[in-house]
Amino acid sequence: MHQPPSNRLLIPALAPLYRAGEPLAYTLLRAGYGVIMLTHGLPKLLGRAHGSMADPMAASVNLIENVLHLPQPHLIGLLIALLEAVGGGLLVLGLGTRLLAAMMGVQMLTIAWILGPTWPWIDRGIEYPVLMALLSFYIMFRGAGCYSLDHTLRREL
Repeated sequence: MHQPPSNRLLIPALAPLYRAGEPLAYTLLRAGYGVIMLTHGLPKLLGRAHGSMADPMAASVNLIENVLHLPQPHLIGLLIALLEAVGGGLLVLGLGTRLLAAMMGVQMLTIAWILGPTWPWIDRGIEYPVLMALLSFYIMFRGAGCYSLDHTLRREL
């Protein structure tokens, strides 16, 4: 695996701290992303309000049907809710990480395309889905990390 050249630290004594902390920091990043996705999928599956959305599943189906003009909007909405809820939970555990991250990255880019080109987050801008897409692709290329079921099972895509 190609390693970028190491920069010299201003305080070299911190190197062991950074080396020891990186795997845990990455695990927190991956798990935090999974929790965020889980909190978007569960309300859809449970028929609960989410933030300002009284019915997030209906909103998703409406978007799929009337903006993306895709067939079977209810089925696609269910699959998206399952990706977010079940996939988010699996990301927390680090199982199926690369595939799930790739799928979530495509979902986030699609959301950014739908919302774009508005950037201000206050006006439903695309910063959040763009950041989530970048994070998805980082996780996809980085893999699950050492604190994961993928690592424990010694299996990754």
